[in-house]
Amino acid sequence: MSAPSARQVLFEGVADEFLHDYPRGARLVAVASPDAERSAAAAESLREALAARGVDARITEQDGRGEDALRADVVTPFRSSGADAVQIVSGTPGLLAERTRGLWHFSVWLIDGDEVPHTAATALVDVTDPDAPVRRLADYCAVPPSFLT
Repeated sequence: MSAPSARQVLFEGVADEFLHDYPRGARLVAVASPDAERSAAAAESLREALAARGVDARITEQDGRGEDALRADVVTPFRSSGADAVQIVSGTPGLLAERTRGLWHFSVWLIDGDEVPHTAATALVDVTDPDAPVRRLADYCAVPPSFLT
């Protein structure tokens, strides 16, 4: 058996952190970045890590939906189902906009290069090297006010 990849190890760590705080119930996670394809790939890596831990995890793409549509199409039906599962929604910065960020139990913001971190995200992941992503911890007290989103 080969050693897990750096990407697998990172997303296993994110999954473990999430499950520590939200061990059961109908849980919602946002995976966002300026690039929807980047978000979709990371959401799949997170789904795989959750599935490896026996968690029923599904992915839905944002597909340009704003707060009202996300709430009506994704959040409300999922929460109403009462499922012991995780719904991962992948997409763009709109997932962490002021009106939508409260929909999620946990959120992941993906950074490529010198992109600005999203201060509302639970976890920041630097995917400059997609095969070897790293967690980035930010001191938000040191972030200039213009970076706050």
